[in-house]
Amino acid sequence: MAKSDIDILIRQIAKLPALGTRSARRIVLHLLKNKDTQLGSLIEALENVKNNVKTCRVCGNFDTTDVCHICTDDKRDAQTLCIVENVTDLWAMERASFYKGKYHVLGGILSAVEGILPEDLNIASLPTRIQEDNITEVILALPPTVDGQITSQYILSKIKQLNIKISTLALGLPVGAELDYMDDGTIEMALEARKEI
Repeated sequence: MAKSDIDILIRQIAKLPALGTRSARRIVLHLLKNKDTQLGSLIEALENVKNNVKTCRVCGNFDTTDVCHICTDDKRDAQTLCIVENVTDLWAMERASFYKGKYHVLGGILSAVEGILPEDLNIASLPTRIQEDNITEVILALPPTVDGQITSQYILSKIKQLNIKISTLALGLPVGAELDYMDDGTIEMALEARKEI
């Protein structure tokens, strides 16, 4: 039996993180009821993102330019580099409005279970970037999970000889927590209490 356009839309929305079929149905129903006021602007926003958003060639953030607005902001501390797992973690740090340095997005963390190897992540360019950008401190803001700690140790082995300060987030982040789910005060406290490795 052929699926209707509505069924296809529900299936596509249900594939999004944190949404199931039931939530997708509610979203589609809301959009259909508000077709004239919301559906058009949503389609336009999605088209704009599809056509205009790129991955920053320096840090891995998303923006409409090849080098994102954070990397080109000369008011930021260019000598401090915060290494995060994903763009959602970068957004969480920015939401807290406390950290004023630059970022390096790995695009994931090492995982033996999922078969994620160092070459699958944005790690190889890190030592060169640290040297070329005259970075004096690297903050490892990776999840306090087993895979996060393994990734931190791997990165540490690649940059330890560069004679820079290397710190990690400290107090305030519970074991197993992800930055994206932390409130701004917790992120700020973790940054303030970071410890050198």
